[in-house]
Amino acid sequence: MKVEPKVVAAITAAVAFYMQAQAAQAAVETPPVARREPPKPTAPFSAWALSGRQSMMEMRRLWQMRLVR
Repeated sequence: MKVEPKVVAAITAAVAFYMQAQAAQAAVETPPVARREPPKPTAPFSAWALSGRQSMMEMRRLWQMRLVR
């Protein structure tokens, strides 16, 4: 397959023109200003809640192992 210099030049010019057009389009469009959302409030740590969750998980584990009798 023979490479024609005119074809290579035409392809190179087309790619360069496309890249220039994309750059011009990006320069015209201003991206929206990103707003940072305030941090969502979280529940304070509660030892009682942690203990309750642990006991629930332990009972589920025992039921799954069929050890509760």
